[in-house]
Amino acid sequence: MPGLLSSPVCLTVIWFLSWSLRPSRAQIRTDEVSGVQFGRLESNVTLACGKSQIRTPVVWHLNRSSALPWHKLTSDGTLVLLRANHSAQGNYSCYDNRGLLLHSVKLRLGHPPGLLSISCQVPNHTHVRCSWVEAVKTFLPATYNASLRGTGQEWRPCVVDVVRKHCDVDHPAFWQTIHTLRVTETNALGSETTSVRFKLHELLKPDPPESLLVKELEGYPKRLIVSWNFPSSWPLHDAFPLIFQIRYRPQGSVYWSEVYSEESPVVIFDALAGHFHQVQVRARDEVNSESQWSEWSPLHLVRPWEENLPPEGDYPDYFFPFNSKPETSTEKSNNAALPEDEGNLGLVILLVLFSVVILTTVLSLIFVVWVRQRRRDHVTKQELTSMVKMKSMPI
Repeated sequence: MPGLLSSPVCLTVIWFLSWSLRPSRAQIRTDEVSGVQFGRLESNVTLACGKSQIRTPVVWHLNRSSALPWHKLTSDGTLVLLRANHSAQGNYSCYDNRGLLLHSVKLRLGHPPGLLSISCQVPNHTHVRCSWVEAVKTFLPATYNASLRGTGQEWRPCVVDVVRKHCDVDHPAFWQTIHTLRVTETNALGSETTSVRFKLHELLKPDPPESLLVKELEGYPKRLIVSWNFPSSWPLHDAFPLIFQIRYRPQGSVYWSEVYSEESPVVIFDALAGHFHQVQVRARDEVNSESQWSEWSPLHLVRPWEENLPPEGDYPDYFFPFNSKPETSTEKSNNAALPEDEGNLGLVILLVLFSVVILTTVLSLIFVVWVRQRRRDHVTKQELTSMVKMKSMPI
């Protein structure tokens, strides 16, 4: 038996097995990182070379390179990154003096959460959506927890969409005056809670009316028929009616005319014949006067009926360029006014008449004052004469 173990064939087999079972240096170098460590940007970050307390010389690599950011190395092999910035992120590995991997870790840098900027939208009486924006860019993955409550109520969860950074609550307590929303952001470096208070009835803002349609009325060159649908997000038409504002103007004019209505359709009776008109509509809760108007619907362009219309797309060159700038004036366009010369003549006549009236009034006042003054002087003279006569009479 000892002769068998000492034979060349047996020794070769034993050497091959021991070599194949020995972990190679290349295999150790390519092992994946064992975990993730987080640190604050622009601060000192400490990376330990595993849990071993044996003080042996070690070598650190960043992403398999010996080039390291600004750092210092302690006697126990700990690597301290000084005022670490984004360039210090990556996979760190430490090796002993034989090149064997002792420890590896992935470093991610960022900031702890800060306060959030929160805004809420209330498109109807049954839904609230609140969204937020980070005031501090953390550069780290975060989780969010949100909840809502009315005055004197318990907290209700607000369902969070982490990707879009908003949360939703269905059927909020609209009868409560004040509501409070709190959102907590958490990442590997800490957490921060932001709270806001608001009134749902003041935030109520319907979506714009849909399917706006403006048509000409055959045989009437100054009329247009405007129709629309309720916003699809406003399901309770009967319980919560809407009031609608329709505005229209000749294309190129800066003045809007406005019409209010509770129902669709609406007939416009004073369109400018032969001209294209821009028409829009918006909505608001009819009962709640503190609610907000919706955004305007997209502009709709149409021309009233007229005989012998040119083919579609073949429009005269005198039409004004398209101008979609919103205006708030309720005056109507005066494109159909009298010619400029006649208007100036009428203005001159009015000014002359006004001047004559003013002059006549002033002269009348002067005459009245003069007459009154003469009467006073006459009375005063008579009184003085009587006094002189009385003094000259013997006693």
